[in-house]
Amino acid sequence: MIEMDRLKKRCVFIQLVIFVFVWTGNPTPVFSQKNGGPPAKIFAENLFHITEVMVTDVASPPAAARFYSYATLAAHLAWDQSSNTIASNNLLSKSNLETPQFISETGETLSSEFVSVYAMLEVGKKIMPSGKLLGANQKALISKFTKSKWLSKKDVEINISFAERVSEQIMEMAKNDGYRQLSALTRHSPKKNEGHWYPTPPAYMGAVEPEWRTIKTFFLKELKPYKPAPPAKFDLTEGSPFKNQLDEVFQVTSSLSEEQQLIANFWDCNPFKVTFSGHMAIGLKKISPGGHWIGITGIAGEKAKLPWRETIYIHALLAMGLHDAFISCWEEKYDSERIRPESAIQKYLHPSWRPLLQTPPFPEYTSGHSVISKTSAVILTNYFGENFDFVDTSEIYFGLPERPFKSFFQAADEAAISRLYGGIHFRDAIEEGVKQGDKIGNYILQRVGEGKQRSHTIDKFKF
Repeated sequence: MIEMDRLKKRCVFIQLVIFVFVWTGNPTPVFSQKNGGPPAKIFAENLFHITEVMVTDVASPPAAARFYSYATLAAHLAWDQSSNTIASNNLLSKSNLETPQFISETGETLSSEFVSVYAMLEVGKKIMPSGKLLGANQKALISKFTKSKWLSKKDVEINISFAERVSEQIMEMAKNDGYRQLSALTRHSPKKNEGHWYPTPPAYMGAVEPEWRTIKTFFLKELKPYKPAPPAKFDLTEGSPFKNQLDEVFQVTSSLSEEQQLIANFWDCNPFKVTFSGHMAIGLKKISPGGHWIGITGIAGEKAKLPWRETIYIHALLAMGLHDAFISCWEEKYDSERIRPESAIQKYLHPSWRPLLQTPPFPEYTSGHSVISKTSAVILTNYFGENFDFVDTSEIYFGLPERPFKSFFQAADEAAISRLYGGIHFRDAIEEGVKQGDKIGNYILQRVGEGKQRSHTIDKFKF
């Protein structure tokens, strides 16, 4: 009974990471000044409620990025429409989406802070399987704003109506991005020839999101320019590039230092992790890789003490960047469908070998965490600077200590090499994934008019 209680507690994600975000270069945002105005951390607190639902639903890494994107876009659009600050720097105007018509009812009766958060929760409520859980958070938001006198009780209904109409505009965009059509596409079947991916233990889950390439991107106009170099050809001949990498994973993971094990676990971010108690499978729910980087953005933003519009803007930009990076990465995963180290090592080197981390249920090449980490680092470095140091506390709940970083690039490099330490990726998937993410991040900055090129591609990772 005690053991079951402990397992249940581990399955409840209660880590509260303050997600506050920064944007520099926009006009001075409009603030509600009544009674000092609501603090921007309210946005962060309600974003966490969306994250809680994602964890409950075991959202896949690419799906989580999509949910974050539309929810935060709702906040972004609600802020700009309610405060009449729609301008050329609005993210929708720089994206592949069309900016919807203004909702006419604007003025002093609207709280930009309230409608932004409420619209974000409303989209979360509609877009996620268990989104209805956010209804309680909407009620709490109303209570908080009225009790603090940031919003008059007589104006609550007009604010809710406005936020709901903004959410409808965003959901109309989401309805047409291809997500609803995924279930009708042909079911994925693993290739039979050697060197290709097939389900791995302990759950032997089928391929996750094999047709994610069909989802509409926000910024990338096409995927071809971000296509990585082909993976090393499957070849077990001694001295071949593939065999050398296979041997490397086996050797590295067989003599990991305590620090390397810590790094691997810190960046695990596997929402599909499963453990067994007797014959019962228990899901150990974790935040996704994209969620980890949203947490990092929040930690940096909290340190910078940023106001509302910047918070919302960089949050939405980061989420949209994650979304596009996952689409690019997932296209390559199901083009190459390369075998995972766990399957290859057990079959060709050592039958009893096990990786430190549990292998995720999708093909190996390229490394998703490497791609999205570099994309995130490029975007965040553009905002916070080259040497913005921070302490990442996002994994404390999972029993791991906080980790200090001197820059976002340092964090991204560590996230990438963690996949080798964890035994779930080959070296070329990591290094080519970093290059892929670097191109994506810099293109997005150019697309939104923040084109400071801050490339930082490492040719070889050392361990």
